[in-house]
Amino acid sequence: QVQLVESGGGSVQAGGSLRLSCAASGSIFRINSMGWYRQAPGKQRELVAAKTTGAIPNYADSVKGRFTISRDNAKNTVYLQMNSLKPEDTAVYYCKAAVVDAPTRRELHYWGQGTQVTVSS
Repeated sequence: QVQLVESGGGSVQAGGSLRLSCAASGSIFRINSMGWYRQAPGKQRELVAAKTTGAIPNYADSVKGRFTISRDNAKNTVYLQMNSLKPEDTAVYYCKAAVVDAPTRRELHYWGQGTQVTVSS
């Protein structure tokens, strides 16, 4: 079993910044990828940013130039630095990890509980 613990969400004014963190723990052999998704009311959950081992980061067009994803592999942690926030960034943000389970060596996907980000104008 793997658990993802998120932190850093909150409320900010337009133009402000937030930094989200997500730490994975449990029966982990390795982590193949970690990323962030978001879901606004009435909309589909969408990829915000992801970092797969051995590949460059992937970003949604709407956040390119404003958000930066990074990983600390030693801590099994992924971060999302969000700058120049806009009201349309308001959503629940979810951490996701593709984890190779230690005893079975199977890849399993895990989701965090979600953290609310609210941007006011």
